Amino acid sequence: MQEAGSGLLGSIRRLTGSLTSIVSTRLELLANELQEERLRLTQMLLFALFALFCFGMGLLLLTVFIVVLFWDDHRLVVLGTLSVIFFVSGVLAALSLRGKAQQKSKLFSASLAELARDREQLGVGNEGAGHE
Repeated sequence: MQEAGSGLLGSIRRLTGSLTSIVSTRLELLANELQEERLRLTQMLLFALFALFCFGMGLLLLTVFIVVLFWDDHRLVVLGTLSVIFFVSGVLAALSLRGKAQQKSKLFSASLAELARDREQLGVGNEGAGHE
Protein backbone atom coordinates (compact mmCIF):
# COMPACT_ATOMS: atom_id res chain seq x y z
CA MET A 1 0.00 0.00 0.00
CA GLN A 2 2.76 2.38 0.98
CA GLU A 3 4.59 1.80 -2.30
CA ALA A 4 1.54 2.60 -4.45
CA GLY A 5 0.98 5.91 -2.59
CA SER A 6 4.56 7.05 -3.01
CA GLY A 7 4.41 6.06 -6.67
CA LEU A 8 1.32 8.21 -7.15
CA LEU A 9 2.89 11.14 -5.27
CA GLY A 10 6.08 10.74 -7.26
CA SER A 11 4.11 10.72 -10.49
CA ILE A 12 2.23 13.87 -9.43
CA ARG A 13 5.52 15.58 -8.55
CA ARG A 14 7.02 14.68 -11.92
CA LEU A 15 3.89 15.91 -13.72
CA THR A 16 3.97 19.17 -11.75
CA GLY A 17 7.66 19.61 -12.57
CA SER A 18 6.99 18.98 -16.26
CA LEU A 19 4.09 21.42 -16.35
CA THR A 20 6.16 24.07 -14.58
CA SER A 21 8.96 23.59 -17.09
CA ILE A 22 6.55 23.81 -20.03
CA VAL A 23 4.94 27.00 -18.70
CA SER A 24 8.36 28.56 -18.05
CA THR A 25 9.55 27.77 -21.58
CA ARG A 26 6.36 29.14 -23.13
CA LEU A 27 6.61 32.37 -21.12
CA GLU A 28 10.19 32.86 -22.31
CA LEU A 29 9.06 32.30 -25.90
CA LEU A 30 6.22 34.78 -25.43
CA ALA A 31 8.66 37.38 -24.08
CA ASN A 32 10.90 36.89 -27.14
CA GLU A 33 7.99 37.35 -29.51
CA LEU A 34 6.92 40.54 -27.74
CA GLN A 35 10.48 41.88 -28.08
CA GLU A 36 10.51 41.09 -31.82
CA GLU A 37 7.20 42.88 -32.32
CA ARG A 38 8.46 45.92 -30.40
CA LEU A 39 11.56 46.06 -32.62
CA ARG A 40 9.41 45.80 -35.77
CA LEU A 41 7.18 48.67 -34.63
CA THR A 42 10.21 50.79 -33.73
CA GLN A 43 11.66 50.16 -37.19
CA MET A 44 8.37 51.19 -38.81
CA LEU A 45 8.32 54.40 -36.78
CA LEU A 46 11.86 55.26 -37.87
CA PHE A 47 10.98 54.69 -41.55
CA ALA A 48 7.90 56.89 -41.14
CA LEU A 49 9.92 59.68 -39.56
CA PHE A 50 12.57 59.46 -42.27
CA ALA A 51 9.91 59.56 -45.01
CA LEU A 52 8.31 62.63 -43.44
CA PHE A 53 11.68 64.34 -43.14
CA CYS A 54 12.54 63.63 -46.77
CA PHE A 55 9.17 64.83 -48.04
CA GLY A 56 9.50 67.98 -45.93
CA MET A 57 12.97 68.69 -47.24
CA GLY A 58 11.79 67.97 -50.78
CA LEU A 59 8.97 70.46 -50.47
CA LEU A 60 11.25 73.07 -48.95
CA LEU A 61 13.80 72.65 -51.71
CA LEU A 62 11.11 72.65 -54.38
CA THR A 63 9.84 75.95 -53.02
CA VAL A 64 13.34 77.42 -53.09
CA PHE A 65 13.74 75.99 -56.59
CA ILE A 66 10.65 77.80 -57.82
CA VAL A 67 11.77 81.05 -56.19
CA VAL A 68 15.23 80.82 -57.69
CA LEU A 69 13.86 79.69 -61.05
CA PHE A 70 14.59 83.02 -62.62
CA TRP A 71 18.10 83.40 -61.16
CA ASP A 72 21.42 82.02 -62.39
CA ASP A 73 21.40 78.62 -64.08
CA HIS A 74 23.95 77.05 -61.72
CA ARG A 75 21.74 77.30 -58.65
CA LEU A 76 18.83 75.71 -60.50
CA VAL A 77 20.73 72.55 -61.31
CA VAL A 78 21.88 72.10 -57.70
CA LEU A 79 18.48 72.83 -56.17
CA GLY A 80 16.69 70.64 -58.72
CA THR A 81 19.08 67.77 -58.10
CA LEU A 82 18.71 68.04 -54.33
CA SER A 83 14.94 68.19 -54.62
CA VAL A 84 14.89 65.04 -56.74
CA ILE A 85 17.24 63.25 -54.33
CA PHE A 86 15.06 64.06 -51.32
CA PHE A 87 11.83 63.15 -53.10
CA VAL A 88 13.26 59.83 -54.28
CA SER A 89 14.55 59.11 -50.76
CA GLY A 90 11.13 59.93 -49.33
CA VAL A 91 9.38 57.66 -51.82
CA LEU A 92 11.78 54.79 -51.10
CA ALA A 93 11.32 55.20 -47.34
CA ALA A 94 7.53 55.33 -47.74
CA LEU A 95 7.58 52.17 -49.87
CA SER A 96 9.73 50.42 -47.27
CA LEU A 97 7.29 51.52 -44.58
CA ARG A 98 4.33 50.25 -46.57
CA GLY A 99 6.08 46.91 -47.08
CA LYS A 100 6.74 46.60 -43.36
CA ALA A 101 3.15 47.52 -42.52
CA GLN A 102 1.74 44.94 -44.95
CA GLN A 103 3.85 42.11 -43.56
CA LYS A 104 1.77 39.83 -41.43
CA SER A 105 2.83 40.03 -37.84
CA LYS A 106 4.20 36.77 -36.48
CA LEU A 107 3.29 37.74 -32.92
CA PHE A 108 2.60 34.67 -30.77
CA SER A 109 2.73 32.25 -33.73
CA ALA A 110 5.60 30.23 -32.24
CA SER A 111 3.93 30.16 -28.82
CA LEU A 112 0.64 28.98 -30.30
CA ALA A 113 2.39 26.27 -32.29
CA GLU A 114 4.24 25.05 -29.20
CA LEU A 115 1.04 25.02 -27.14
CA ALA A 116 -0.70 22.99 -29.86
CA ARG A 117 2.19 20.52 -29.83
CA ASP A 118 1.97 20.31 -26.03
CA ARG A 119 -1.76 19.57 -26.27
CA GLU A 120 -1.08 16.78 -28.74
CA GLN A 121 1.58 15.24 -26.51
CA LEU A 122 -0.69 15.38 -23.46
CA GLY A 123 -3.49 13.75 -25.45
CA VAL A 124 -5.79 16.76 -25.23
CA GLY A 125 -6.88 17.10 -28.85
CA ASN A 126 -9.82 18.72 -30.53
CA GLU A 127 -12.32 16.30 -29.00
CA GLY A 128 -12.68 18.61 -25.97
CA ALA A 129 -13.42 21.66 -28.16
CA GLY A 130 -16.70 20.25 -29.50
CA HIS A 131 -18.17 19.60 -26.05
CA GLU A 132 -18.12 23.19 -24.78
